[in-house]
Amino acid sequence: MLRKILIANRGEIAVRIIRACAEMGIRSVAIYSEADRCSLHVKKADEAYSLGADPLAGYLNVHRIVNLAVATGCDALHPGYGFLSENPELAEACARRGVTFIGPSATLIQRMGDKTEARFAMQKAGVPVTPGSDGNLADEAHALAKAEEIGYPVMLKATSGGGGRGIRRCDTPQDLQRNYERVISEATKAFGRADVFLEKCVVNPRHIEVQVLGDHHGNCIHLFERDCSIQRRNQKLIEIAPSPQLDEAQRQYVGGLAVLAARAVGYTNAGTVEFLLDSDGRFYFMEMNTRIQVEHTITETITGVDLVEEQIRIAAGLPLRYRQDQISRRGYAIQFRINAEDPKNNFLPSFGRISRYYAPGGPGVRTDGGIYTGYTVPPYYDSMLAKVIVWALTWEDVISRGGRALEDMGVFGIKTTIPFYQEILRHPDFRGACFDTGFLEANPQLVEYSSKRRKDEIAAAIAAVIAAHAGL
Repeated sequence: MLRKILIANRGEIAVRIIRACAEMGIRSVAIYSEADRCSLHVKKADEAYSLGADPLAGYLNVHRIVNLAVATGCDALHPGYGFLSENPELAEACARRGVTFIGPSATLIQRMGDKTEARFAMQKAGVPVTPGSDGNLADEAHALAKAEEIGYPVMLKATSGGGGRGIRRCDTPQDLQRNYERVISEATKAFGRADVFLEKCVVNPRHIEVQVLGDHHGNCIHLFERDCSIQRRNQKLIEIAPSPQLDEAQRQYVGGLAVLAARAVGYTNAGTVEFLLDSDGRFYFMEMNTRIQVEHTITETITGVDLVEEQIRIAAGLPLRYRQDQISRRGYAIQFRINAEDPKNNFLPSFGRISRYYAPGGPGVRTDGGIYTGYTVPPYYDSMLAKVIVWALTWEDVISRGGRALEDMGVFGIKTTIPFYQEILRHPDFRGACFDTGFLEANPQLVEYSSKRRKDEIAAAIAAVIAAHAGL
């Protein structure tokens, strides 16, 4: 087993990995920028080392991070998600320096990170993909010709994209012409590559992803699916496991497709195979994420499998502890991404000092976070502060528990997305498990309602206090 792990990340996911290390008797090493000096992951780790004053450069410096792992006696490195987690250069540098990379090989990361290469691999394996360009687009004229061939709407995507960036829907040739250079610019800035490709747009699909685990002994299993259809601008907000919108036949089918996809490329460690489900019940491969996902928590909740611990075990060369027939699910789990954003002000980021913080608790409630009372949220990073995960045996009960947990949670001093999620839980389509990726676009009033309801609740509370004092 590994003895000491450097965590090449920050915030909530770094804290999550530190906790797994503690349970496994493995020492943890945190890294931080000066902006993160007072962060929770720095306080929780066994050791912590500064990356310097720049809030971003240190977290993105492959060689400095790997050198630090070697210098501090770490025999492994966990990349978390975001930052360098899907950068093959990091995995390659670890291999050169004799540090175990907790994830797939550099070759596999590069292959699956290239969306066109991933599409080719899936087509060869017999996994259905959406109609699209055969490889990268040569120029705008090529894009227009291909779009005319497969029919609008189409999706223009960065070949190395991810996280909802470098992607535009185009409903007309004019849209495609307007967005072509924009997507290339985004791709170049965010991913260092100007390559883009085109695929048919599946209008308002369900976004279904399947968690897989593969070891170095030829074993590969899935741990059921997650429904990530509640999104805003291609960014996931609420995730559910299993999907309340699938029947058992669909569940078994998409799980089998995910294992087929993972086996086809010889996948090892934890990964996610993402699919789009259209209105006719057809699944299409979208992409493969070669890392732990933000929403891994809900899979853990319904299966009882610690995915981070399994990642570490697989990286250490151990075989999977479970066969497919030993993986069972129980109940439903929902994850809410608590973001430092103001829903009533176009989701403007909200940074600053958290004057008070209360994490929700009680039966079936888990909170993964990197914040505390007095913590100052820096303006340099992703806006996610914490994740609230709720579980219950039935869909109706998990919605009720989610509402109660969000009501219990208190984050004061900054704005958060909590009231927005409370409105979503009240929506009849969500409660009826009838939603797709167009849910929020079809319900713009949710933002307005969350703002108005919150004001009404505050006004009612003030009135109650005044009335109580008047009666004294």
